[in-house]
Amino acid sequence: MEIVTQKEPCNKRVKPLSRVTSLANLIPPVKAAPLKRIGQTLQRSISFRSESRTESVMPPRPWTRPAPPANTKRRDSKLWSETFDVRLGHQMLSSKEINRQEAIFELSRGEKDLVEDLKLAKKAYHDPMLKLSIMTEHELNQIFGTLESLIPLHEDLLSRLREARKPDGSTEHVGHILVDWLPCLDSYNSYCSNQVAAKALLDHKKQDHRVHDFLQRCLESPFSRKLDLWNFLDIPRSRLVKYPLLLREILKHTPNDHPDRQHLDEAINMIQSIVAEINTQTGESECRFYKERLLYLEGSQRDLLIDSSRILSCHGELKNNRGAKLHVFLFQDVLVITRAITHNEQLYYQLYRQPIPVRELQWEDLQDGVIRLGGSIRGAFSNNERTKNFFRVSFHSSSQFHSHSFQASDAFNKQQWLNCIRQAKGAAESVMGVVGVETSSSDPEPPPSLLSPLSPTTPPLSGPLAPQPKSMDHCDSDSSVDSPGCSMDMDTSEALASPTGCPDGPNRL
Repeated sequence: MEIVTQKEPCNKRVKPLSRVTSLANLIPPVKAAPLKRIGQTLQRSISFRSESRTESVMPPRPWTRPAPPANTKRRDSKLWSETFDVRLGHQMLSSKEINRQEAIFELSRGEKDLVEDLKLAKKAYHDPMLKLSIMTEHELNQIFGTLESLIPLHEDLLSRLREARKPDGSTEHVGHILVDWLPCLDSYNSYCSNQVAAKALLDHKKQDHRVHDFLQRCLESPFSRKLDLWNFLDIPRSRLVKYPLLLREILKHTPNDHPDRQHLDEAINMIQSIVAEINTQTGESECRFYKERLLYLEGSQRDLLIDSSRILSCHGELKNNRGAKLHVFLFQDVLVITRAITHNEQLYYQLYRQPIPVRELQWEDLQDGVIRLGGSIRGAFSNNERTKNFFRVSFHSSSQFHSHSFQASDAFNKQQWLNCIRQAKGAAESVMGVVGVETSSSDPEPPPSLLSPLSPTTPPLSGPLAPQPKSMDHCDSDSSVDSPGCSMDMDTSEALASPTGCPDGPNRL
């Protein structure tokens, strides 16, 4: 029997099939907001920002066109045991020794990746932008800092680690190499201290369509691995804080009788000291940067506690009970409430209320639903979501009681703020207690380490605040300005808060 197959008409348009090499090719690239890591080393201060704000992702621009998704360049992530034979000679290595070799190999491979990324940042970003005059040489020097000087430093360590590796792939000793090399990391002081200013300038330059278009094209190219320029510029800092973990992992798998153990102990102590010193200097640099960005409406807002502060404990965006966005800074000795504004296309922070000394600061964790939003009819009928995650700070000034109610973006963000306030308050109280006690040493007490949160030596304030006497004048700064009569409405005070030439604008940091 002859089977007759019916052919489709030849005029039917058939969509050609394209080869799918990766699932990533089916999904357009998505810009994800960078994760704000709370409490990380060398983060200096905790920055709390609402998730609704996109600080580094620019809005779509009419002159840019979407590019097709590119294949992402992947790195070799093989383990030591997958690269070399775990049988040295005819003897099988123990699991402990294999883990030790894996840790040493991870240290070496990380150096290789770091050197490649640093060279890529210069070759693919710095040099083309300079050659094409997308940025000036001065601007690029400010953004990239001393990054180029870090390349030979890590090439040196990589070379030493490779020389110490035997032909069979194993490495016997690394401790003496690290003890000899780690002092070179002092050069990270200037690089890390420059990062806050570099990030601010980079975000400002992204408003230039040429810069934005260039960086967007780089992001969509395979070499970037979907990392933006700031990811590459932040890689050295990320690497620096990993060294203690990497060395501890090697030490963990090193036998107690191994001759390398003593050198590893010494290397760990060295890197911890180096990171702590860099962390302190970087924190002081960040504190200076934000103090220089403060704008004062009048001389009475200036406070010596701001000028003398060397540590910025935390900062970020909060809302008051009227929904106004504020940027709050908690320095070591003073709480500063500001409004983020733009002036000459630069971001500044205009003082919104009188600074509050931390030693006089009281705080209260408010239950959800307690705060009335704005005292308006709309606020009274608002849904419960708008009355969540509030806390209050207050202080006494002359015969008045001032309070500020703040709303965090979520419960975790709120708890982080309360923890920082509690720790700062505890530290201030402990210092005040020390001042009144005569000690045998005349040396001043060193500033607290920024590697770990402040550890108050006195019990922190907990629970709701005690009610104030009814005869005390009360002034809630969320609904009025700081004046004796407390009669000016907040809307009026906000209208007076912006000086000429300083219009409000989004926080782009």
